Amino acid sequence: MSAHPSPTTTLAKGGSAAHLPSAAEAPLAVKADPRISPRAHLRHTGALIRRNLLWIRQDPESMFDAILFPVIFTLLFVYVFGGSIGQSLGGGQERYVQYVVPGLMAMMGMNMAQGVGTGFNTDFNSGVMDRFRSLPIGRGSVLFAKIAVELMRMLIATAVLMVVGVLVGFDITNWPGLFASVGLSVIFGSALMWVFLTLGVIMKSAQSVQAMGFLVLMPLQFGSSIFAPTKSMPGWLQNFTEYNPLSSLADAARGLMVGGPVEHALWVTLAWSLGLTAVMAPIAIHKFRTKS
Repeated sequence: MSAHPSPTTTLAKGGSAAHLPSAAEAPLAVKADPRISPRAHLRHTGALIRRNLLWIRQDPESMFDAILFPVIFTLLFVYVFGGSIGQSLGGGQERYVQYVVPGLMAMMGMNMAQGVGTGFNTDFNSGVMDRFRSLPIGRGSVLFAKIAVELMRMLIATAVLMVVGVLVGFDITNWPGLFASVGLSVIFGSALMWVFLTLGVIMKSAQSVQAMGFLVLMPLQFGSSIFAPTKSMPGWLQNFTEYNPLSSLADAARGLMVGGPVEHALWVTLAWSLGLTAVMAPIAIHKFRTKS
């Protein structure tokens, strides 16, 4: 995960690097300066992004999930289920590769979003967030920096997915559609990250965040069109998949990359992304400010 105990430097009031005070040196009651300008918020966010990137550099194992998940899932579903599901699509394994790779792109955002919540919770329990909150920096800067770094990890995971997909036979015929699919996945992934940031604040442990994420993600992932068409599913499950944002994202990415209907799935995905961000971003920032 990208969120871990921080290095020994962070932001001072003006946005420059300064020695991070210990818990004994810095009272936790310091409030964010209401006069902080948007430019200062940007400086703070940039410095915090650099802090998280430096920690990834010190702990390269935190990138294992972004690199290995796309490889494992692609090989697993293509070579274990590709033949049988491909036949139901009117082809074979080659046909299934064209179906599942755009769907897996939709799944990358969910996996990275869960990592935001667990890492954020770990930072709270290790005291890192108490130190940040003792400094006169914008509270939203901490959260925006988290999301920015996780989106970078998501883009790396997506790039790995596409490389592995091409190696197993995925045919990229629409490059503009590919980039549009990546952008759509980033938009939806960032919206999900606000949900998991909220969980990271309110849950007592990283294990609790992971358990809650598992309970939420598994039904959404497998009750969708990511891995298989929904036509053979029971009627009640088909109704669920129609409202499942992962199905809309997978269908939109599939239509953009390999052809097919796009407009309805695209607008549904954007609506989910806007709704989740509008509701969860203020909640996450409020919970972060008021957490004792």
